[in-house]
Amino acid sequence: MNIDEIIRTRYTTKAYDEHRQITPQQQQQLLDLLRFSPSSVNSQPWHFFIAATPQAKAKIAPAFGEANAGKVLKSSMAVVFTTRTAITEAHLSHLLEKEQQDGRFNSDEAKAAQDKGRRYFVNLNSSSPEKQQDWMARQAYIALGFLLLGAASMGLNATPIEGFDAAKMNAILGLADQGLTSVVVATVGYSGEGDFNAALPKSRLGADEIITLL
Repeated sequence: MNIDEIIRTRYTTKAYDEHRQITPQQQQQLLDLLRFSPSSVNSQPWHFFIAATPQAKAKIAPAFGEANAGKVLKSSMAVVFTTRTAITEAHLSHLLEKEQQDGRFNSDEAKAAQDKGRRYFVNLNSSSPEKQQDWMARQAYIALGFLLLGAASMGLNATPIEGFDAAKMNAILGLADQGLTSVVVATVGYSGEGDFNAALPKSRLGADEIITLL
């Protein structure tokens, strides 16, 4: 399937086939999609919690209403996207050292420039704790987009879910003690009975309404 087919046929799945599960290899590919997602100045302010067993899905299900809990429980895998509650000095230093280990710098000057540039943009988006949280959440949504498109390219179905109780999710996963907070959730698996969206035509505004060529 090429990219044109993928973008025209993928859709938000409304019901899953609980008897059809993704393979361990597919699950690993999805985890790699999350890990290698881009983020502003390579800030990687996220942590992804994966619920891929009946027990794990049942654990997080109470954070959802009935309809979305059904998607979580019947999907092959649910991903809880979380971000840090704050960008810390320890995180910035860890990022820089990991980049050095991975060979991204050919000189001390290049390393210092990366550190300076990243701190500039972090500070630019940190005039308040709320603004920093919003900035980090936008990075999580980039990873969500990667996951949705990647899942479709693998022939899998997926659903982005904002309809959950974040405070309840945070409590279930003990996120406060880990310096994290939940942002959004996605489920992945195979479409099942009751997935009414599978048969509906895709509807988008016309290109002339939303795209301007300068």
